Amino acid sequence: MALYTTIHLHNVPAGREAEYAAWFDGPHRASLATLRGFKAADRYEVSPLQIMPDIPQPWRFLSVYDFDLPDPAIDVPALGPLVAAARDAGMIADDETERLYTYRLYADWKGSANWRKSEPLSGVSIILANYVPGRFAEYQKWYDEVHSVEVTNVPGHVAMKRGELSPIQIEPRRYCPGDQLVMCAQQTDDLALTIMDFSARALGKSPSGVAMVPRSASGSIARTVHYFLKVSGGKFWGGGIAYAGDISVYPGKG
Repeated sequence: MALYTTIHLHNVPAGREAEYAAWFDGPHRASLATLRGFKAADRYEVSPLQIMPDIPQPWRFLSVYDFDLPDPAIDVPALGPLVAAARDAGMIADDETERLYTYRLYADWKGSANWRKSEPLSGVSIILANYVPGRFAEYQKWYDEVHSVEVTNVPGHVAMKRGELSPIQIEPRRYCPGDQLVMCAQQTDDLALTIMDFSARALGKSPSGVAMVPRSASGSIARTVHYFLKVSGGKFWGGGIAYAGDISVYPGKG
């Protein structure tokens, strides 16, 4: 068995958001339950707060599918027809933005003391990342021993999991800008504070006095960062997505 995560980045035609949500939490979940190795699925909507605001956010929605697969070559493509049902029904915007990327995880969630495992996530951030050629081992060591600890100890950040792009992908296959997936889980009703303190720690200017070590040169600057808020199932955190003031402009580390 091996852990895999498929991320579905997409848009929904205007006026069909409720229809898509009902499909996802109804017929789609029922179909997912029949797949071998299926563990969980959740939906997220892009946050107006982003740690790197100059990076385009072409996707309004993110769906995350988690699997523990007995045979990835057989089981990864099995998700394709289930997603195609929404596409065929016109519930996925035909605007050239849709992306389906599958990653083989290095490990499951690695959490910090911030993580309240009995409570749902408020959101996730994803980095479509890359390492500098020839420095893979250094990149892994930095993330495993240093950066994952720094990030998940920021208030509001609670856990991280990472993976590499699988050779087995779901149609329609399109160019992926990140060979490495970095997914960070949040539990917070004040994402603005989480993002501000993350940036401040990265710059060594946090009121907490905590400063992150300099970013490893093994991590490529060719990366995109995207924060999403959870919109499927369970308890929703307070705070919504409306924040006052200019709080979206922070230099990222990632």
